[in-house]
Amino acid sequence: MEAESSTAQPSAPGFSLENILNGHDENLEHPDVQDRGDDEQLENEHAVAGYCIECEDQPAQLRCETCEDDFCEVCFAAQHRKGSRKRHASKPLDLKAEKRQKLAPGTNGDAKNSNGDEMDTDAEAADSDDELETIVNGSKPDLAPVSDAPTAGSTVGEWFVDRAKFIPVRLVLGERKYLRLLEAALHVSEYTDKIDTLGFGLSKAKRIVHQIRELCAILSGLVLSADYKQGQELFTDRDFQANEEFYQQIFELGRRHKIMNPDKMRSTYGKLIYLLQDSQTPEVKDLLGFSCVKPIKSVHNILEQHDALDLLRDDLVAVATKEIYSEGRSRREIQKDIKAKERAIETLSSKYTRQGLPQETIRQCLYSIGDNHAFLRTNRDPCDKMIGHLKEHFHPTQAKDGKSSLAIRSGKGGARLSHDHSKQYAYVLQSLTLWREILHDMFHLWSLAEQDLLSENVQYRLRDTGQGLNRVQAAPKTSRMMHAILNRAQRSIGSWVGSSVIHMGDHNVPNALMFIDKYSQIYRILLPICNTISQIPSLMDKPALRSYIEDEFGSQDGLIREILGDFFRHGFDGSGADNFFDAGSCIDGRLTSAWNWCSSLEKKRFFPVFLLTGFIGFDGEW
Repeated sequence: MEAESSTAQPSAPGFSLENILNGHDENLEHPDVQDRGDDEQLENEHAVAGYCIECEDQPAQLRCETCEDDFCEVCFAAQHRKGSRKRHASKPLDLKAEKRQKLAPGTNGDAKNSNGDEMDTDAEAADSDDELETIVNGSKPDLAPVSDAPTAGSTVGEWFVDRAKFIPVRLVLGERKYLRLLEAALHVSEYTDKIDTLGFGLSKAKRIVHQIRELCAILSGLVLSADYKQGQELFTDRDFQANEEFYQQIFELGRRHKIMNPDKMRSTYGKLIYLLQDSQTPEVKDLLGFSCVKPIKSVHNILEQHDALDLLRDDLVAVATKEIYSEGRSRREIQKDIKAKERAIETLSSKYTRQGLPQETIRQCLYSIGDNHAFLRTNRDPCDKMIGHLKEHFHPTQAKDGKSSLAIRSGKGGARLSHDHSKQYAYVLQSLTLWREILHDMFHLWSLAEQDLLSENVQYRLRDTGQGLNRVQAAPKTSRMMHAILNRAQRSIGSWVGSSVIHMGDHNVPNALMFIDKYSQIYRILLPICNTISQIPSLMDKPALRSYIEDEFGSQDGLIREILGDFFRHGFDGSGADNFFDAGSCIDGRLTSAWNWCSSLEKKRFFPVFLLTGFIGFDGEW
């Protein structure tokens, strides 16, 4: 019996939190980690039966009788959009019978992850498929572009209920104290510099040790800064589990603040997410004894807990959350709207208050929805303005003259695509429409991106992507949502110019964090252009500037058309990389081309006009 017990012990009995923090970690090896080197590659596995053959993540919904493969609806539409595959016949699958078979105990339908461990297919299906099914199929039956918020006086229906699920709650004054504490700790931390390195002989087990020590140092510092006495006890006992709620709360504050304010925490949010990503690994979680991650506090969650969701169905909520703007309006009209909004907020807060849900919390929820409207106006509305400029100044099928032509040719002016005027017009319109829909659902995408990044089942790999070391990690939920949005845009427009490839989890977009960062920058490109065009009429009021514009560009309309024409041609010409896989006409390549145009703005002959309108830079204030 003694021999049997000795053989059952792990190979590294000294791998404990106490030995790691005491510095006795020279020869520690985690018993559950099999080190296969830094170039560890996950083996390709066949698609699980009953799942889509293409994405291997969603339950199959359709069977192509010609290909003899099963697809989900989004992948089937993407693969059979044009060419000979467009004529392939399909038939729906009996999903209920297949789900019953997979979820029945004792069957062989259990999905496995890359390590061969069984995964909870029921939870995965409920988490991703049910959440996105309404987006792909039911919520937009006419497949029109996304709808705006209901206006004051109209029936709101379920619009605010659906949106509130992904709208974080605005931070209160007491929470901002801990936010500053978290930002200060992350600002001085060198976590990613020490962890994301491929040093000689630095095995996966040793990287885990480094992760634990760095994580514990940050956690201890946070507690010590917030409460010195409590921090002293932590240093003595090293009982991190006793402060689990504090850690979860302070990390959730940072994540919530970043979603509501994409301009904030630009240098620290990445550290925060990567730190939490490491804390979700089974080895680290077992040693700490708890998880540092908890769900984001949303407006829907707070109201649902107190059975007050009817607040979001009240028609008065449209008045209480609308954004009041001043452009082109008199002071009297603005004051009238402000008073109406304040009365609506007070009416709703007093009507729906109850035990555990004070008026101040209801006001906070309404203010948070208003913050969402402000986010949409700043990020999404520039796309609408650019679509309006495209339709106003350019004909969809033919150009009046050479200056009005949007045609591009590969090799000319840095372009890497060849489109005639009508094709480029459609290409630009599709890109701007897609960006608009992405930004409209940005909070939803951000929620899914965090779920992918902080998933316990999807591990990352440290790889040199050509832009330094990055954490390459699949993002199934975010990718699924993006394909649903793309599928909806393709079917609403009717045709699609260029590639429909979405990079996710590769060297172009290594993980969901990079994806969110990429698309949250769209307004930085479009907003300065929109501001410059809107201020050109005021420049014409000054005689000297009017003379300059007329001498150089002919007229006000000539100047506007030249700025827009150059952006629509060379901001969407496939440039920005040295191959078609990194730029070109793919979904992410369109944004790369736009950034490439921004970098060459100083060389344009209309650049002085940008400076005259107060332009500082695409990363400045406007």
